[in-house]
Amino acid sequence: MNTETTPLPPHGDTALPAPSDDGGPRNGRIDVHHHYTAPQWVQWAEARGIADRSKLPPWTRWDESAALDLMNQAGTSTSILTVAMLGRIKEAATRRESTRVALEAASDLTRRHAGRFAFFAPVFLDDTELSRWSFAHGMDQLGAVGVSARTSMGHTYLGDPELDPLMAELNERSAVISTHPMEVSSTGTPAGVPPFLCDFLMDTTRAALNLIMNGTLDRFPQLTFILPHGGGYLPYMADRASIFARQLTPAVDPGRVYDYLHRFYYDTAAPMSPTATPTLLAAAGSSRILYGSDWPPTPTRVVTEVTAPALDNDPGLGELERSSINRGNALRLLPTLFRT
Repeated sequence: MNTETTPLPPHGDTALPAPSDDGGPRNGRIDVHHHYTAPQWVQWAEARGIADRSKLPPWTRWDESAALDLMNQAGTSTSILTVAMLGRIKEAATRRESTRVALEAASDLTRRHAGRFAFFAPVFLDDTELSRWSFAHGMDQLGAVGVSARTSMGHTYLGDPELDPLMAELNERSAVISTHPMEVSSTGTPAGVPPFLCDFLMDTTRAALNLIMNGTLDRFPQLTFILPHGGGYLPYMADRASIFARQLTPAVDPGRVYDYLHRFYYDTAAPMSPTATPTLLAAAGSSRILYGSDWPPTPTRVVTEVTAPALDNDPGLGELERSSINRGNALRLLPTLFRT
């Protein structure tokens, strides 16, 4: 999105009030797409030569005051954190310690700002044992409201049968799985086009199609997947996927495409717009859409001046639909959100 030329719609009467950080009742947005690189984790990683903060992406410099300020400006009462860790750690004990440091930092933050933050415990597509420890420690001991996973890692995508043991354990917990692309191949793309602009959307679409083709939600019906960035290209090309479903490997009943289309959840970090909203609504319905800021990779100015006001003033949404997207759907999906 070219934020320099995108018109900035004014806040209208539909904008939700910014909550205060006083621990009182709140009725603002619930943000399911907030990237959190804990300062404690960065300090831990630097001390061990795993990361150099000067070489990390700018969005990893997460700041508590800046986060709360952004939330207040955007009318966000609660942000659900995706716990990020960078660095290619191979040694099992160190990788587990890395996960522990990041999880406990997230838990400490949620305790210090009760109601303002929650978090997803990370799971790892390449390490079932670490994933098992992470979601057990995160959900049972620290209060995580679900888990987060990459859409792919190397040649492994969500939906691959090799992930079934992990999916089975998460299914027993009726887990919500927040998904996101990270390291994707952009070989052959035009110079100057960063992966997050197009390739992230393709990776999400491929993961969603893989989940559909392999019938993951049929075998594990208690799982719920949140697709980021409006589901990538899936809503736009769902009819195409259905038309050619029997030509896929494995072949798929065309009806399964539409069934899964209404079983996934989608966040608004595409972002929503008068051109994108009708397609997403037609594909999934307003009850499956969740507010997502994608902060801090999406800068504060873009969230507060472009994406949040665009959602508030989207002509394709009525008052009830907007309220569901901003808050109601997340409360229904994550009933433990305010019990931790």
